[in-house]
Amino acid sequence: MRILLIEDDHGISLALRQALSTVYVMDIVDNGADGISSAARGGYDIILLDLNLPDMHGLEVCTQMRAKGVTAPILILTADTAVIRKIGLLDAGADDYLTKPFSLGELKARIRVLDRRQSQNRDNTPRKLYLDDLELDSVTHFVARAGKLIKLRRKEFAMLECLLQNSGAVVTREILAAHAWPENEDPWTNTIDVHIKYLRDKIDRPFGRPLIKTVHGLGYKIEAPRSVVNKTKGGDVYERSVTSSSQ
Repeated sequence: MRILLIEDDHGISLALRQALSTVYVMDIVDNGADGISSAARGGYDIILLDLNLPDMHGLEVCTQMRAKGVTAPILILTADTAVIRKIGLLDAGADDYLTKPFSLGELKARIRVLDRRQSQNRDNTPRKLYLDDLELDSVTHFVARAGKLIKLRRKEFAMLECLLQNSGAVVTREILAAHAWPENEDPWTNTIDVHIKYLRDKIDRPFGRPLIKTVHGLGYKIEAPRSVVNKTKGGDVYERSVTSSSQ
């Protein structure tokens, strides 16, 4: 496994290299611009990102990496304990965060979890999902409906992806929370419902044909009466679901 560490504290960088290099191949850069360039070139399985960099904030680094199509899991290293700021980082594209000071054992455990999740996604999840005139690309985070590009925040994207992966079936709030929130963060009581509203505002209401339905007392679902799975020559798997226009 290859890890990119973006950290300007050379003492921390040296300690992490000594602790992890026996298991992982590590590259280290000490500023945000070089971190973005290195990540964009690809080849990394995990990215460790410090927030307090000399040239830009880690939030901007994270946002730019995702905008350039970087799909490797990003683990934020931060001394900030404010919950709101952490949620902002996760919405910007981070997969998890670790608050300083942390133990090497906990860091290694988080890395293993992210790698396992990434491997499962590569093995089991179709890259592109279709429902009626809605399209989602799990790798590039591209979403469009009726040919119109739709910008979603990270949580909204994760929840839509989960619904599409289970199209035609009821998805409980607990399943949506497990898909969109990391293990160390519990969503507030009404957070799932609020994010579903945001999704509907973006992918349903402007198009006049709602796809997301509430199943009272259970959760939500996207209607998809039948599904056809095809493989392209390039090996990408495409799931095309067709739903009736009646609601």
